[in-house]
Amino acid sequence: QVQLVESGGGLVQAGGSLRLSCAASGRTFSSYTMGWFRQAPGKEREFVAAISWSGNIYNADSVKGRFTLSRDNAKNTVYMQMNSLKPEDTAVYYCAAGSTTYFSSSSLYSQAFWHYWGQGTQVTVSS
Repeated sequence: QVQLVESGGGLVQAGGSLRLSCAASGRTFSSYTMGWFRQAPGKEREFVAAISWSGNIYNADSVKGRFTLSRDNAKNTVYMQMNSLKPEDTAVYYCAAGSTTYFSSSSLYSQAFWHYWGQGTQVTVSS
């Protein structure tokens, strides 16, 4: 069982930055692919970005060049640095963990890939 706790959300002006953190419990963190999804009001939850157990990074087109993932396996934590934030980035951001070792990048977009979820952290970008 893995528990995920997000932090770092808040209110920021357009063009600003935030760094989200996701702390995971458990001793097998390094073997998990870690990802972020977001859900805006009235919209479906959507894939944002992920970093595999081997360090490969995958980004949705909407955040490429603006959001960067990193992971610290010693601290069981994954980070998402969000720069050049836009009002359309406003959403609840969820951390997720998946234990599948080998996968296609397209599978990351499906919620079925992910085994564990955090409770979410609100990010609000004002115009």
